[in-house]
Amino acid sequence: MAHPFWPLFDLRVRTPRLELRGIDDDNATALAALAAAGIHDPAAMPFAVEWTDVEPPQLQVNAMQFYWRCRAELSPDSWNLNFAVFESDTLVGTTGMLAHHFPVLRTFETGSWLGQAHQRRGIGTEMRIATLHLVFIGLGGRVATTSAFADNPASLGVTGKVGYEPNGVLEKVRRGVPASSLQFTMTAEHFDRHVRRADVELHGVEPCLPLLGLS
Repeated sequence: MAHPFWPLFDLRVRTPRLELRGIDDDNATALAALAAAGIHDPAAMPFAVEWTDVEPPQLQVNAMQFYWRCRAELSPDSWNLNFAVFESDTLVGTTGMLAHHFPVLRTFETGSWLGQAHQRRGIGTEMRIATLHLVFIGLGGRVATTSAFADNPASLGVTGKVGYEPNGVLEKVRRGVPASSLQFTMTAEHFDRHVRRADVELHGVEPCLPLLGLS
């Protein structure tokens, strides 16, 4: 069933291994449950916003509110697009992109997480490539940014494989103490020459463009 008033629900990015699907309430509920089952070692904190420190069931409630908030606050000048990531029909995690004044600046930031059972199998790299393909090719992005704490080797590994350029270090407060956040950037030209693949497919992009100020 198509969603004419919220076409982002119908947006798909497909690779031979994964499919990114717009997050409706069913996908949001499943992602909340996946997050509650575990994303990382509780002794570590890979996220700048410490949302996984909250105990269930409040964690699931907060996750649902986050996805509703992203929809409610979306505008051409500010959007946070999130997708459920499936391997075959198994939900494995989520990927997203955050942008401000994208129609003018064409700059966006990526972020993602995987359930613990689905980590260290190359899924992170595959879904990062799919995410970049959507924004660079489907939406006309020019610059992608991302970041990871210095003690998050999994995220830094994905960023290195895809070929981002280092772009400085920010000191942030994490669990009440300083932590170094490494910054990275990638241009559309780099993506087109070194990352873009012919086997990534986009479906349902055009109906979404007015929501994002791109038509």
